[in-house]
Amino acid sequence: MNDSSRRTFLRGAGLLGAGAAVSALPALGAPAASATFGHHGPDAEDGRFTLAVLPDTQYLFDADRGDPAPLDATLRYVTGGDENIVFLAHLGDLTENGQPGEFDQISRSFQHLDRRRFPYSTLAGNHDIKSSTDDQRGRTPYLDAFGPQRQRGSRTFRGASPDGYNSHHVFRAGGREWLLLALDWRPSAGGLEWARSVLARNPRLPAILTIHELVWADEAGQAQFSEFGQRVWDELIAGNDQIFLTLNGHFWPPGRAVKRNNAGNDVHLHITNYQDRYYGGSAMIRLYRFDLARNVIDVRTFSPWLADQAPRLNELQRREIERTGPADYFSLEVDFESRFAGFAPVPVPPARPADRQLIRGTVAYWRFEGRDGAPVGGVRDLSGRGNDLVRVTLPGSAPEALRFSGEFSGRQPSRSSLRFDGGKKPARGGYLRTADSAPMNAETFARGYTVEAFVKLPADFKDGKHSWAAIFGRQGSGGKAGKTGDDPGEPSATLSLSDGAAFQWAVFPVNQNGISTCWSHELALQEWIHVAAVNDGRRTTLYVDGCPVLRNPKTPATGIANPGGSWLIGAYAYDSIVEQAFHGWLGDVRVVGRALDPREFMLG
Repeated sequence: MNDSSRRTFLRGAGLLGAGAAVSALPALGAPAASATFGHHGPDAEDGRFTLAVLPDTQYLFDADRGDPAPLDATLRYVTGGDENIVFLAHLGDLTENGQPGEFDQISRSFQHLDRRRFPYSTLAGNHDIKSSTDDQRGRTPYLDAFGPQRQRGSRTFRGASPDGYNSHHVFRAGGREWLLLALDWRPSAGGLEWARSVLARNPRLPAILTIHELVWADEAGQAQFSEFGQRVWDELIAGNDQIFLTLNGHFWPPGRAVKRNNAGNDVHLHITNYQDRYYGGSAMIRLYRFDLARNVIDVRTFSPWLADQAPRLNELQRREIERTGPADYFSLEVDFESRFAGFAPVPVPPARPADRQLIRGTVAYWRFEGRDGAPVGGVRDLSGRGNDLVRVTLPGSAPEALRFSGEFSGRQPSRSSLRFDGGKKPARGGYLRTADSAPMNAETFARGYTVEAFVKLPADFKDGKHSWAAIFGRQGSGGKAGKTGDDPGEPSATLSLSDGAAFQWAVFPVNQNGISTCWSHELALQEWIHVAAVNDGRRTTLYVDGCPVLRNPKTPATGIANPGGSWLIGAYAYDSIVEQAFHGWLGDVRVVGRALDPREFMLG
């Protein structure tokens, strides 16, 4: 099909001129009252979980001038359950003067967590102890109230330094374990050595460092090291790639920065402290909402105590319910697999045997296994039905325009793919087609079908040279199959990609004179995607990564008209003339002569 007729088809479908608005951070909604939450425990396997961070509470526990109510509301919220909060970390300065009476008060508040065996960590700030000392100071009211003995019933506590002021915790979230270090006010050289030894004993765990002093921020929210913080960076953080996030209080205003460690990886440095705000900060918490599937950490800061009272608050109090500036309400993009690859690489699962993919009704199954970079000749059909593929090279194209690749989707059965380097105007590249003797060439799939494949598009796919490249289709037009509706020059079946990188499954069904079309959303580039077109004999549904797309037609569409041609892998043919070869990677491809349930897809 020429570009003008394809554009006409697009215009009729309402796709030309469409745009998409992207928000940096999804709307998080108003904070709910803590009293509405249940008491179920966190889900350690859910890829979405929250780390709660509690900064300086010192003004709430200041001799006879404090008030535990804000902290009590915050701790009730943390154990409520709806946020899937897996751990709470206090950043120090629990009290104002470090006196026994103050620690008695805050200790009673933390008993709410103890009774529920909810995991948490604390550390001493400069107001909790004599600030001129380091972690070799000996016994203090802080150590009496929050020393290692308090954590004996904790399921995450893994030990403390000999002085008792530094601790480490391992919590499970998102299906893996995470290490959290809680370091004292200005730990000594021995304290930093202890922290290095903890990291060395847990070499595969991503680590979060909590400490009272590390960075401070200017009024614009740009963080930088304090003099002592620079020492901690040089002696602990920079050389330990496991530490990807640091959290500290002590200073205000809040702020953040990103610094590269010795391995060349980002470390996110955050300061959070609200003691200068109304009511000593109102026991505000910082919620770090990890989403491992989205590779993002959404961050939100608010006061559950004020949120509980929202209908009764005056203007000053309402302003303090939630902090929405860029230092307190933001998202971090973290490719967790890549960031942790240096110390915790994700093991590559072995290939799944080909015979396990030969489910009932399999018509053809192709996997592309060959030496990385080697040109492709033919490809055997592993179903045993004889639907083998032969290579076709477009004029002027080199053998390397279609080659084997060592890249693959971790979800596909095999561990290799094909790399197509095609284009148009002029047509170039290489592709595969079923041999003339292939039984599949005679199929109309009147009882239903499933076509599924793994696809990856390169960064330059949208440069205008690859629109309507196809990954699978039939050589032979609808017109040659006797169809006169829409554009008879269109292939009788094609799974193509628009210039905006959206899938289009377009077929001339046996029972229709025109084209039946399914459309996907626009796809991400440089990511492996699974696509499946499923027809049950009447309806066709397009799936992307196992999820049905919106724009699937309800009009009955039975089978695929047969113009008498071969099936093509990696080529688009208009009026039986190949206009271009595909540009990108193609993993395993399977065709089944019935409608598959998504649970039967090759997604594993």
